[in-house]
Amino acid sequence: MKERPLEGFVLVVKRINAEAAHFASRFSFHLSFHFLPEPPSGNGKAPRKNALTSIAKSPAGGMPKLKKKLKSIMAVIAIDRFFFLLLFLLLPLLAAFANPAAGQPQAPPSAAQFTPDDNFLIDCGATSPVTMPDGRNFKTDAQADSFLYAEEEARASVPSAPGVPSPLYLSARIFHGEAYYSFTLARPGWHWIRLYFFPVNSSDFELTNAVFTVSTNALVLLHSFNIDDPAKWLLKEYLVNATSPHLTLKFTPLRKSVAFINGIEVVSAPDALVTDSAATISPVGETNGLAKWSYQVVYRINVGGPPITSANDTLGRAWVEDEQFLQLKNTAKDVAVNPSIIKYPQGTSPLIAPNVVYATAGKMASAGVENPNFNITWLFDVDPSFAYFVRLHFCDIISKSLNDLYFNVYINGLMAISGLDLSTLATGLAMPYYKDFVLNALIANERITVQIGPMTARTGTIDALLNGVEIMKINNSVGSLDGEFGVNGAMAESRSSSTRRVVVALGFAMMFGAFIGLGAMVMKWHKRPQDWQRRNSFSSWLLPVHTSNTSFTTSKGGSAYGSHKSGYTFSSTLGLGRYMSLAELQAATKNWDQNAVIGVGGFGNVYIGELDDGTKVAVKRGNPQSEQGINEFQTEIQMLSKLRHRHLVSLIGYCDENSEMILVYEYMKNGPFRDHIYGSNLPPLSWKQRLEICIGAARGLHYLHTGTAQGIIHRDVKTTNILLDENFIAKVSDFGLSKDAPGMNQTHVSTAVKGSFGYLDPEYFRCQQLTDKSDVYSFGVVLLEVLCARPALNPALPREQVNLAEWALQWKRKGLIEKIIDPNLAGTINKDSLNKFVEAAEKCLAEYGVDRLSMGDVLWNLEYALQLHDSNPPEPAKAEKQAESKEEEKSSAGAASGSESSPRERAAASGSPTLAAEVATTPVISQSVENSTTMANELFAQLAGMNGR
Repeated sequence: MKERPLEGFVLVVKRINAEAAHFASRFSFHLSFHFLPEPPSGNGKAPRKNALTSIAKSPAGGMPKLKKKLKSIMAVIAIDRFFFLLLFLLLPLLAAFANPAAGQPQAPPSAAQFTPDDNFLIDCGATSPVTMPDGRNFKTDAQADSFLYAEEEARASVPSAPGVPSPLYLSARIFHGEAYYSFTLARPGWHWIRLYFFPVNSSDFELTNAVFTVSTNALVLLHSFNIDDPAKWLLKEYLVNATSPHLTLKFTPLRKSVAFINGIEVVSAPDALVTDSAATISPVGETNGLAKWSYQVVYRINVGGPPITSANDTLGRAWVEDEQFLQLKNTAKDVAVNPSIIKYPQGTSPLIAPNVVYATAGKMASAGVENPNFNITWLFDVDPSFAYFVRLHFCDIISKSLNDLYFNVYINGLMAISGLDLSTLATGLAMPYYKDFVLNALIANERITVQIGPMTARTGTIDALLNGVEIMKINNSVGSLDGEFGVNGAMAESRSSSTRRVVVALGFAMMFGAFIGLGAMVMKWHKRPQDWQRRNSFSSWLLPVHTSNTSFTTSKGGSAYGSHKSGYTFSSTLGLGRYMSLAELQAATKNWDQNAVIGVGGFGNVYIGELDDGTKVAVKRGNPQSEQGINEFQTEIQMLSKLRHRHLVSLIGYCDENSEMILVYEYMKNGPFRDHIYGSNLPPLSWKQRLEICIGAARGLHYLHTGTAQGIIHRDVKTTNILLDENFIAKVSDFGLSKDAPGMNQTHVSTAVKGSFGYLDPEYFRCQQLTDKSDVYSFGVVLLEVLCARPALNPALPREQVNLAEWALQWKRKGLIEKIIDPNLAGTINKDSLNKFVEAAEKCLAEYGVDRLSMGDVLWNLEYALQLHDSNPPEPAKAEKQAESKEEEKSSAGAASGSESSPRERAAASGSPTLAAEVATTPVISQSVENSTTMANELFAQLAGMNGR
């Protein structure tokens, strides 16, 4: 509480103001009397002339009168000026005495004031009052004794303790049996409950062994609570809606121990703090009834700014900085403005969060590339047994104009807000906006991730920001915020028990359906046609249900997904895509027209199709003779159904009718990346285009490795599995061989070797131990393929050139890597950019996985290579000159070889322009193609037992 100003000094200040006004009136009077024109006379005659003029025109003696009058005027003015100047100099000094707080450091001005109707503050165990740094006064035990009901209690205190942030922790009240603090509320409604705990050192009690429960009339706050660290202090903060006029805090010791408490706050909270509805993200919608729940504050984060103490928050809240929760700290940059410029829009209460929260933010850091596309991620660990209330705070303090900033917000990998436009929602810049979400226990699942990132569409400045995060635990079905038991001992329903009931119900339903199906089959059997034995299949007449409505696809556990019709979607618990009928896909591909085939893979043919709504799709139809079967089909569906990323191909639907295995993807107009590097007549890609495509693929793989809780290993990274859309945006595809990454206590996944020759990680091949570094090795081969424009394996080449990775690294060690690059790139690459690119590829291809880069590091190196190229691109004239010299080299070498079949010609025949570039600068190799092909065949014979493709 502020002290009341001294009334005597206030009177002095008022006297000063009165004297100043008196001087102004006197000075104005003298001027008007001696210098200003006279007012009109009452008889209608002309106004009297100016006094000075009349005196000057009077008979002799006019001048002495004027001088006398002027002297008197000047004397009055001099006295008044002196007196006014003296008062002016004394005014700040007197004002300082009148305001004792002047000159002392003040907290930033609060956006709003709130006076709580209930304000119970108790320093338990204390014998003298404590005033907190924020000015709040806590009562002693003696002053708060009327609130306590306890049979057996004691006190403990210490003069000081290292590391504790407040004197409230230095004393405690200890209870041997049940104890109650009962508060009569002046106004029922939302209340803060803050409990302070610290096991103070006591010769009579070992508080680190204390185990107890804390509850209210209908809510369990703490269950079997214990602090076993003597140096640890805790503040437990709750927000409860007290509907009765009495609020009771009950402390119950357990296991023949004691209970203790260091400090208690029960303070009214504003009604505007929690509305009655919030958004949900799975399923997308809105939930109501938030006022019926109680909450425990788990995290309160000031993003991009320093910690905020209760002294700087109107409601006494504390905010911590976000650094410990921020993943990849180099992705975010802190920004701040003066809190005074923050203006709350109409309808938004300033009590939601103080202006100092909205005056700081975390935004996208500069990636040094033209079109940055990455997310900033914050990670928060939570108890998986509860649902959570998440409030995100935003304030556009970085834009220079309206409608220029649009970005996406994700929670646990799911889209929470798409295209957030703060200037429209908040009706201006530097105006706060917040959004509330409720996450059920299935979505929260041990951790909550909050991500912000730019929109894929170019709609303005590429950036994103976040100002604050609040995460609060929601009580469970029995009114508990800690543990499974309620106040009356009732147990909350766990996921396992609810799942058990669902399984039992499904079991009865399946058994009932089996009896009906068996009866129908018996009836069908008696009505079977005479020529049934000559038919290809008995299913068309025997089965009671038409096959177009059934699904054979099974989950990992082996349970059937059930029947589906075209156009229906899977249940949200499975999270799979749309089920499509065979007839629908036959119509889309014109009955599997061979002219519609756009690709052939290990799984089968890929057709271009068009759905009824005009959407173009890529339809991959499984080949019954393929080595890949139902396992790969299921893996592809399960993986793509839980992955959503700009650089991963999206699964639209699937079909398993009549034993078919068909996957439907978004259509990628420009096809596989490899077709644009070599082996086709497509125009060659520039170095910048190749870099951007590699960066996109690296982002997709990085998301696979880190974007889910466990991570996913692709296991078949190659240029044919990197597809390009109409804008040459790269997307990783073909997840049939993918595996979940190793768990927390594992270093690898032991599995049979699968993949593609030339891209296989040698360590994985030798040990059959799969890690995410296996994908990194394969991606290193892709980088060399992009640079050299030749296949990863080419048996038609001499033995030392068959394997691209080994051959290219040899040239790298010689320092002559530029001799084997794609001739189409000659003279068009910045040398520093090339060196950084090759350096990244070399580190990807390290012999042992521990020595390789992570995909995040690979991505950083590629973006840096692009930045180097953009900052200093080669001169066009120089590039043309180098290209011409290359052509002359080829011509002269060709003329010198005569009619003999040269290695360069053999290279051209094999479709390898890089070999031609190499042979132009190296001696002719005499070994025949036939011999090297034989050696390569022997190599493949040794690998024939490997299960791959």
